Amino acid sequence: MASVYVAAVAPTFADRTRGLVRNEALERAAELLVAGGWRGLRLQDVADGIGVSRQTLYNEFASKQGLAAALVLRRTEEFLAQLEAALEGEDDIHRAWASSVRTTLDTVGRDPLLRALLTGQGAQELLPLLTSEAEPLVTAARDRGADFLLRRRPELDVATATAAAEIAARLTISHVVLPLHPPDVVADQVATTVVRYLGRA
Repeated sequence: MASVYVAAVAPTFADRTRGLVRNEALERAAELLVAGGWRGLRLQDVADGIGVSRQTLYNEFASKQGLAAALVLRRTEEFLAQLEAALEGEDDIHRAWASSVRTTLDTVGRDPLLRALLTGQGAQELLPLLTSEAEPLVTAARDRGADFLLRRRPELDVATATAAAEIAARLTISHVVLPLHPPDVVADQVATTVVRYLGRA
C-alpha cells in the first residue's frame, strides 16, 4: 500500500490576524472585568481598547457571555498547564507537590479572575453568570494531580491517587480563602500531607 503524505498547512495571514485579535480581546476583557466587574465589561470598550470594531468581536465571540466564557476557558487552560509543569518539574513527589502549591498561590495572588474561579470569592462581581465554573476547575486540577501521582507511583490505585490530589486541592484553596501561614510553609504542609497519606495508603 502506498503511503499517504499529508503536508502541514501553515496558518494563513487571516488566521494569524484573527488569533492576535482574539488574544488581545481576551486580555482587555480580563482587565475590564477586574476593574469594573461584570457590569463594567462591554464589548464596545473591549473593541475600542484593541482598535477593532464591535462587529469584529461579535463575529468572534457572538456575545458578551461568549467572550467571558472564552476568557474562563483560557484562564483554566493556562492554570492547568502551569500546575502540570510545576508537578513534572521535580522528581521527588514532596518537592513536586510543594512546587505546584506554591505555583497556585503565586498565580492566584496575581489573578483575581482565577481566584474567583477557584474559590467563588468575588465571582458575583466578576462573572455572575459563570459562578458554577469553580467546581469544574477544582476537579480538573485534582484529576491532573491524580494523573501525575499514577505516573510516578504506578502501584497506586486510582481511588487513592484521586483522594490524595483532592485533599491537596482543598487544603490549597482553604489557604487561598483564609491564609494563616506564608506560602512556603503552606506548600510544605500540603506536600507533607500528600506524602504521608500515600504512605499510609
